[in-house]
Amino acid sequence: MLAKIRIKYGETAEARIQHWQHMIAEYQGSEDIERLRAVNNFFNESRFINDIDLWHKNDYWATPLEFLAKDAGDCEDFSIAKYFTLKEMGLDISKLRITYVKATLLNQAHMVLAYYETPTTVPLILDNINKRILPASERSDLRPIYSFNADSLWLSRTRNEQLKAGKPDQLRLWKDLNRRMQLEML
Repeated sequence: MLAKIRIKYGETAEARIQHWQHMIAEYQGSEDIERLRAVNNFFNESRFINDIDLWHKNDYWATPLEFLAKDAGDCEDFSIAKYFTLKEMGLDISKLRITYVKATLLNQAHMVLAYYETPTTVPLILDNINKRILPASERSDLRPIYSFNADSLWLSRTRNEQLKAGKPDQLRLWKDLNRRMQLEML
């Protein structure tokens, strides 16, 4: 796989992906909070670039390999890369939700990764705008709209109440992302 990365994206991208793979191995079996910090810090070093400028599309969800190869992406790409990296580290994905929010200070749609220690706790938010991991209760600048992981899709009724609304396969971009990730493994 690394040889394909080097050919397609160059040696710098190959080195970045090797660093990512080492980080995944290093934090296997670590406490959840240690993994969250390592992953959040690692990806938040990348550049924010809008999809239209990077991928020439209005909305594109990059795979973690695409994000790493470009060392850039938009908020969806940061959240998705963090999600799949934590999954690779062995973190229970039932504790993770990719969350579509309204960033009220910016008055725009945004995406973050939420970590729920238990199903009823206030989640911790991993974000590329506010790079500190904070409880959602301290992020009054974010208003949740919906969230999902590999198993379920939830709609937010209020800041603290979410209703299961189906499966993530209802999201076209999620289905496309997972299809492309499978092709990367070939």
